[in-house]
Amino acid sequence: MPVRRNTAAMAEEAGMFMVPQTVGTVLCCKCGIPMAPNAANMCVKCLRSEVDITEGLQKHVIIMHCPECNSYLQPPRTWIKAQLESKELLTFCVKRLKNLNKVRLVHAEFIWTEPHSKRIKVKLKVQKEVLNGAILEQSYVVEYVQQEHV
Repeated sequence: MPVRRNTAAMAEEAGMFMVPQTVGTVLCCKCGIPMAPNAANMCVKCLRSEVDITEGLQKHVIIMHCPECNSYLQPPRTWIKAQLESKELLTFCVKRLKNLNKVRLVHAEFIWTEPHSKRIKVKLKVQKEVLNGAILEQSYVVEYVQQEHV
């Protein structure tokens, strides 16, 4: 079976001259700084000033917590056992968010909070296609407030 090699390696072996590929720059259409071209022809700073992809996403959520059995209410009647900062609790928290289907979730992680504060903070990184197909990535924090259920 023949071994496949990339075209550049074969051309170099044959003594051919290869022109290195370069990426040109364009000027941002708003501020004029040189940048690598993208679909919107805007730098990241200007693109973020134009579009907030987290608009319409929940930033505060109330969740019911039972301190006796250390479980959380998944409406309407299911209780889920989960320890603080566990994979199960992170999954539960992310599933509680409405309108998250409007963006692509890239990463989620807990932000440490005092255990007695009755607050759980989750940092989410989301992506969305904006202006002319440019993909914008943004992080934001969701605060979950635990209400005791006894």
